[in-house]
Amino acid sequence: MRKIECISVFDMLKVGVGPSSSHTLGPWRAAQRFIAELKKKGCFDQVEKIHIDLYGSLSLTGRGHATDVATILGLLGHDPVTMDISIIDSETEKIRQDAELLLNGERSIPFNIETDVKFNRKFLEFHPNGMTFRATLSDGKKYSSSFYSIGGGFVVKKERKNASQKMQSFLEFPFPIEKATELLQYCREQNKSISEVVLENEKSLRSDEEIDTGLRQIWNVMLESMYIGCHTEGTLPGGLNVKRRAFEMHKRLIGDQQYSNQDEWINAIRRTEVKFRQILKWVSCFAFSVNEVNASLGRVVTAPTNGSAGTVPAVMMYYMVIENHDATFEDLKRFMLVAGEVGSLFKKGATISAAMGGCQAEIGVSSAMAAAGLTDLLGGSPEQSLMAAEIAMEHHLGLTCDPIAGLVQIPCIERNSMGAIKAINAAEIALESDASKAKVPLDKVIETMWDTAKDMNSKYKETSEGGLAVKVNLSDC
Repeated sequence: MRKIECISVFDMLKVGVGPSSSHTLGPWRAAQRFIAELKKKGCFDQVEKIHIDLYGSLSLTGRGHATDVATILGLLGHDPVTMDISIIDSETEKIRQDAELLLNGERSIPFNIETDVKFNRKFLEFHPNGMTFRATLSDGKKYSSSFYSIGGGFVVKKERKNASQKMQSFLEFPFPIEKATELLQYCREQNKSISEVVLENEKSLRSDEEIDTGLRQIWNVMLESMYIGCHTEGTLPGGLNVKRRAFEMHKRLIGDQQYSNQDEWINAIRRTEVKFRQILKWVSCFAFSVNEVNASLGRVVTAPTNGSAGTVPAVMMYYMVIENHDATFEDLKRFMLVAGEVGSLFKKGATISAAMGGCQAEIGVSSAMAAAGLTDLLGGSPEQSLMAAEIAMEHHLGLTCDPIAGLVQIPCIERNSMGAIKAINAAEIALESDASKAKVPLDKVIETMWDTAKDMNSKYKETSEGGLAVKVNLSDC
């Protein structure tokens, strides 16, 4: 029987810490896995020294993405989902001062951040985001392990297909899906919507209660990141002196509405003007807020990555607060199930890593995910939902990743706003179209995106060696 990669909605939408899923969350998870390997090998208690080598894109833009900080936090035993992010700076500063690291919170070893984390410009063969952990043991032996952060917080070892942690569960999915055509076939044969098909797959991994609890957590983190972003002023860290714009944008939009918590805030937004320009501004404000939190090492949800974390929640918020005031959790659940499945199609057929495919792999995919989810909620058919995803990606093809100074700020934050607006427009176009006569199937645009990714020059793939990253004079920032 053919084995199809089992990707859950909780793989595509997962809680993490910014600024990057591939350069922050992935290395953080890799460090945790390295600790687990040491324990499994029975040599954790023998570790006297650890050295980290970061390669390729992790090296070229790693400082701007806090890759070194993330790996250290993972070695300390912190988890990105639960860690109190307010202590990140104090934790790393303590290591700098003491030159010691409390490995997994259990035993102290000498550690110098400047010399024990090495940024290597060399690219490893398998993936641009490679890293190797090397442990020196008390008996003089060494243990090393290499990982690859392939986008969206996914971490693998060696061959991508051989490294999936859930290979044994592939055959347990009642509806194994690799391509959009297969998804549509199941919808037609079973007379189910996309969300219903996806939900059946999720039920093979989790109970109904676990699914609902997990999706509520995802939405709560999305909502919290929007709320925090809209109520935090100042300048983003990193040296570019980028001013937070969501705060003032939100202040102008909300006017004199009064509220004291997130629920009251949502109702306050519902009472504001909803003219076309205000809608554009609100959607941009939601997207900006998430990505400003992300750029500040805040907690966000990969959708499908941290760099594109603002697009999906901005469109979800648009539907819930601007388009449909009576939206319920069931609506949000449907949206996330559809969006997550579309994201998984791109991961299986192409990539969600900017280091592999440029920004089309992040903002393009997030826009496609949001477009499909919105179309479903607006009454679109499965065919129209996938058509919306195709339209959204079609108009992101070739988008490069050229972050200035390796920071997920310029042009990344604004691109989330553009991705959200395109998603809404793509949904409206699809709803006005006969999707049965679509000229470009979603599978074909996914194939085209992957071809474009392979043809794209490496300097436009999250290396900060081309585009805006080299044209903008940092001394003027």
